[in-house]
Order: sequence, then C-alpha cells, then structure tokens
Amino acid sequence: MGFSLVTSFPLWFVLLCILAGIAYATILYYREKTTDFSKLTLRILAVLRGITVTLIAFLLLSPLLKTTSRYSEKPIVLLALDNSGSISLTKDSSFYKNEFAKNYRQLADNLSKKYEVQTYSFGDKITPGINPAFRDKQTNMAELFTEIRDRYSNRNLAALILAGDGIYNQGSDPLYVSDEAPYSIYTVALGDTTQQKDIVISRVNYNHIAFLGNDFPVEITVSAYKCDGAQSKVTVSSGNQQFVSETVLIGQPVYTHTYRTKLTASKPGMQRYRISVSSVPGEISTANNFQEIFVEVLDSRQKILLLQSSPHPDIAAMKQSIEKNRNYTVDNFMLSDFNSSIASYSLVILHQVPSLNDIGFQVTNQLKNSTVPVLYIIGSQSNVPAYNNLMTGLMIPQSLNSFNEATGVFNPDFSLFSLGPEIEQMIPSYPPLTVPFSQYKPGTAAQVLLYQKIGTVSTRIPMILFNQGVDRKSATITGEGIWRWRLSNYAKTGNQQAFDELFTRIIQYLAVKEDKSQFRVMLKNNFSENEAVAIDAELYNDSYQLINTPEVNIVLTDENKKNFPYAFTRTSNAYYLNAGSLPPGEYSYKASTTFAGKAFQKSGMFTVKLLNIESMNTVANHVLLNNMAARHKGQMVYPQQLDQIEKLLAARDDMKTIVYTQKRYTDLVSFLPVLLLILGLISAEWFIRKRNGSY
Repeated sequence: MGFSLVTSFPLWFVLLCILAGIAYATILYYREKTTDFSKLTLRILAVLRGITVTLIAFLLLSPLLKTTSRYSEKPIVLLALDNSGSISLTKDSSFYKNEFAKNYRQLADNLSKKYEVQTYSFGDKITPGINPAFRDKQTNMAELFTEIRDRYSNRNLAALILAGDGIYNQGSDPLYVSDEAPYSIYTVALGDTTQQKDIVISRVNYNHIAFLGNDFPVEITVSAYKCDGAQSKVTVSSGNQQFVSETVLIGQPVYTHTYRTKLTASKPGMQRYRISVSSVPGEISTANNFQEIFVEVLDSRQKILLLQSSPHPDIAAMKQSIEKNRNYTVDNFMLSDFNSSIASYSLVILHQVPSLNDIGFQVTNQLKNSTVPVLYIIGSQSNVPAYNNLMTGLMIPQSLNSFNEATGVFNPDFSLFSLGPEIEQMIPSYPPLTVPFSQYKPGTAAQVLLYQKIGTVSTRIPMILFNQGVDRKSATITGEGIWRWRLSNYAKTGNQQAFDELFTRIIQYLAVKEDKSQFRVMLKNNFSENEAVAIDAELYNDSYQLINTPEVNIVLTDENKKNFPYAFTRTSNAYYLNAGSLPPGEYSYKASTTFAGKAFQKSGMFTVKLLNIESMNTVANHVLLNNMAARHKGQMVYPQQLDQIEKLLAARDDMKTIVYTQKRYTDLVSFLPVLLLILGLISAEWFIRKRNGSY
C-alpha cells in the first residue's frame, strides 16, 4: 500500500505555506526582546508554531491523500448442478443421487486448491451448494446465467462447469442467453438421449374460467413413443364421476393425437378435473400419464329488472342487447304487474317510470330505502315532477310538457369508463331521441356521457348522465327512441356491435358491486405447488381509513380437514402472510379479527395445482450442452470423465490470478491523524508557555 499527496495547485504554493509558517513564528517570537524564555525554549516554540501554521496553510490548498492498494483474485470456477425432477426419472437416477453427487463435490474440493470455487444447484430456483434431491418442478437454465451475470460482473470469473440433461421448460433458451457469457463453459452430460417406451398427456388446452350452466371446450393431446400396436384409454373425471372415456389405438412408433371434448360447468366454485391416459406394458414412467386442471365456475349472472309503464320498442332493444352478455339475465314486467322486491336485483331499469298514469309508489318507495342502482329513461309518458323527487342527480323543471328531438354529442371529458372509437364515430349518426324541452339542472356529482345536439346547435344539456350518490349509483337517459339507434347501427354496419357495447358499458358500470366491507382478504385462486401462497388483508375503521392495530389470524384447511393456523404480519398499514409452498389440492380459508368490539370474518377457497411438467420430456438434450460448451471454448464430458475437467482447466493459459490496483482519494482536511497532529502541536506549545509562566 502506498501513500502520496495530491493538490490542484502548483508545487511552489507549498513553499509559500512554509514561508508563511516561518514568517508567523518569527514575528511572534523574535520581535519581542523582553521575553523570559530561554533561547532553546524560544526556538522550540517557534518551530511548533511554524509547523502548525504551515500545516494550516497547506490545508487551505485542499490537498488529497492518495492511497494505492493492490490485491489479487484467483480465477473463479463455478459448478452448477441441474436439480430438476427429470434427472430422477432416468434409469441412472440412483447413480446421479449418490456416486455422481459425491464425485461432483470431490471435483469442487480438488479445484478449490488452485481456484476460488462456488457451487450452485438450479431448477425452478437457484440455490447455493450441490443438493442433488432432483425434486424441482421446473427447469429454468436461463435464470442460472442471469444470476451469474448479476453476482460475478467485473470479477475474475474464468469457467462454469454445468452438469445437467439439457432439458429446460421455463425461461428463455439458455443457448442464446449464454452467448453474453465472457467465461468458458464446460458441460457434464447427464440423463439419457434414448427415447424410451412411454405414453404421455403432453398438452391440455382449456378455459380457466367458465360460467355456471355453460359448456366449455377441452383439448387433450396424447403422445406415445415406441408403443405402436398398444391400446390405451383417455379419461376425464372429477372425484368419483367420469365425464369422458376415449379409446386410444396407437399405430405408429411416434404417435400424437388431439382429442376435443366439452364439459359442463354444473357447479359453482373451483372445479378440479383429472385427465389421464392408462399405462401400457413396459412404460418407463407413469408420472406423465395424467394432468390435473382447475376451472373456476362463476355464478356471476346478475339479475336486472326492467320495468315499463307501457309497451315500447325501446324495451325489446334493451333486452336483446343486455342478454347478449351471458353475465346478465333480464326480468321484464309492466309496472302494474310487478309486486315483488327489488332487493334481489343488481340493477333496476325504469322506462318512463314514474309515469303520468302510474307513479309506482311501491317501486319508488323501495328505491328510496335501498342501494340498488337505477337507470331512468325519460319519455313522453314520464311523470317529470315525480322523477325530480327521486334525487337522481338531475332536475328537469316542467315546461308545458313540450319535447324536442336531439342527437347525441360525446363528452370528451367523461372519465367513468372508456368507449371504443367505433362507438364515438357512430353516436353522431344515430337518429334523434325525443327529449323534454326544459332547462336541465345536473347535480355537482353528475358526469355527462352525451350532450344534446338540437338541430345544428351543440348544447351543454345532458342526454346520458351518471350520478354517484351516497349509497347508490344511478344514470338517466333523457329521451326515448333508443331502439332507432340499434336499427341505425345495423343499417350502417350490418351488426349492432357499437350499440350493444355502449349499452353494455352503461349496464356494467351501474351493476358492478363495490366492495365496501371493512375487512378484506385478497389472494389468487390458483397457486402452483412450487409457489409460495401469499395472502394480503386490509382492515378499515368506520371512516374507511386503513388500520393494522388488531391482530389478524387465518386458518387454512386442506382436503383432509387438517387445519393450518397462521397469523398475519403487519405491513405499513395493512397485513401480509406468506404461507410458503403447500401440497397440491383444494384449500379453504377463514380469516378473522376483532376491532372496536366488532368481529370480522372472511372465508373462501383456493387451489394448489400439481406440476408434473418435468415428466413430460425425459429425453436428454446433449446437443444443447455440446453447442453451449463449443461456443465458449469449453468441452462436453460425461459423468465418468469428470477428472478430465481438472486437466482441461490446468491446460488453459487464461486461468490466471489477476492483480487489481485500487486508488482512493481522501480529503486531507477530514483525515483524522492530520487534525490530531495540529491539535497536538498547539497543545504542546501552550503547555511549554504555561510551564514557563507565560500565556
């Protein structure tokens, strides 16, 4: 390690600092002839003061202390072992777990005498050390190279020794990811490149979500190798119930066939289906003879009530448009025939209700005491004063019961939901609606989707507006005749897509249910068996402010009714739980907490699905390993040739120790020894003066 001083000023400035110190000491100690100090003492004091002033003056030049250090780094050699399940499905799996693992560790020990050696295992994650359990559910070889790049950038990384079967089923192609590697790569070829006798469920395509009562398609691809002449059977079952049974006649050495079927979503919730193919004699493995799929069946059909004061073509146009979406069912009644409760509906559409003939007190009174969203459609039969009493966010003062015809103009500032460009283009061409002639007064919380255009004059009078009340959302279409919009759409484009989308967006916004519960639990419906089950929770006080004061507990219950209790961890203002990886199956949960004397509880279900992707392909890809080694000045060897790797590395000329030089600059003002030196000089001078009776 070496030291030197560096300053941006010329060297002769240092002489000025020395002269300044000499001049200061001379003036202080030699101009006064009546001093009581002896000549020796006087000289000592002058020297101390001169050095002190010289150092202080030198510090004004902002000098830097340059420290030069050198250290060496031996070549780094990494050993990585494929720890995925495909290794354990070969006939040599016992050899890989025992003898090969021992030899691989011995190779690491031997190399550590000359090099810095680090070991890793890789599969669906990267872990330090050689841990040959061969249980990882996926192989992400590209992630290994990413991890090496992040950890060993700008290090003396010389070589990577990668032992694996060359099979990857997650992440990018490792051959191209490794192209950026500046180090040599040696590969150890594990596994078997010979295709064994096997029949496999190689792929299943299906809808992850289905609606109750609907059929959903399932595509099953069966692959067979060296099974020609054999017969098998494909089945689809759930629990003890079998839905599909197809015979498989294998006529070729390499056989692939896709079976298409439909299943019925008969029960709501998460449904588990097992798709399997029966084994054939002599098959190498039956772990790939089945797959499990999980389909979430939603019973989310929302009931919409459509009430009318009298028959009108608008009703048919709205009903047809709404029922195109399978999430909605429509109950249509004349106002005089309806005598039920509106509480069971997600949305109420009132066409010219209240009307001039029947205000519909039964319905309007229910609306005042409920939170069900409402869509009002005003027309020539509407009782406008009664409508004004319903607090809809719009007042229409009565004006001699006269009406105008108005077309729609899109409001570009509307922000509650978005519309496609086709709708915005179609709206100006739609026929006019019959609207009341009056001075409209929208509320402050109202948002206008369409304004009225009367003749050629665009106004700020709302045609379609939305209002967010304290407990209820509502909307108003201020004119009748929207059936003409649907016909006009078909006449211009041959379909009603633009009109249907416009009306569907209106219905979706109004009918969507907002979660206003004070206690909420959020998690995915599906997890993989190698994925940590993460659960979030939120608790709100009566002012709907997030809090996390009380403790929140949750109990997970598996298919065997075994309970797993957990406590949530508090975050900044919420809760979080990492339950770790769970065995495959269906789980229910029940979360609970207590706040301000009130008990809160949430329950639900989720699934952990089995991953058997490693068993889908067990034919080793030694071509990839050989190409990877050849591209990086390495070589592929077999497990029995491990000792060759030591010789190959020893023969390389570039496996050398690198000496690094590191320069560091420190501001001398902040260098503690200099400050202590100045303080010591001043203290020594003061002590000598004091001892000789001076100040």
